[in-house]
Amino acid sequence: MLIETDRLILRHWEPRDAEPFAALNADPRVMEFLPSVLSGKESNAMIEAIERRIDEQGFGLWAAELKSSKSFIGFIGLNVPEYRLPFSPCVEICWRLAHDHWGKGYASEGALAALTFGFQQIRLPEIVSFTTEKNIRSRGVMEKIGMIRDLAGDFVHPNLPGGHPLSKHVLYRKMNGAS
Repeated sequence: MLIETDRLILRHWEPRDAEPFAALNADPRVMEFLPSVLSGKESNAMIEAIERRIDEQGFGLWAAELKSSKSFIGFIGLNVPEYRLPFSPCVEICWRLAHDHWGKGYASEGALAALTFGFQQIRLPEIVSFTTEKNIRSRGVMEKIGMIRDLAGDFVHPNLPGGHPLSKHVLYRKMNGAS
């Protein structure tokens, strides 16, 4: 799989991605709105699971690389959550980029390409995205790529206890053919 944008390549994972992926997963700034930072071992297991799912489904959370430097900067792609959500079954769009690459439009650029792939190649009727209500940066990306907040769809994440500070999540949707 290879998706190209003006500045990015979304591709299969390579062994050289393991070290920078572990570094971004160990960065508290990157993981601020996730339950915890990940160890190197957990990051490697995540890469293996992502690649397996890409092989099985034909899509997934692709490694994101800068065209200009061939540097790995994180992941961007489509995911089928492995846990039950109030709006399951669904395909979500996701991104996680190293802190040094925030604020440069890479998440939006890659996410738009992933949306196009999901709607044109897979012919998905809808793609969702969700995050904790306090994650203003990711919510901004969701809005920038044309997703619409579903106020009635907000939920408590099933993998977090109800009182957890990250448990309240907001839901965004984009329908195939919607601008």
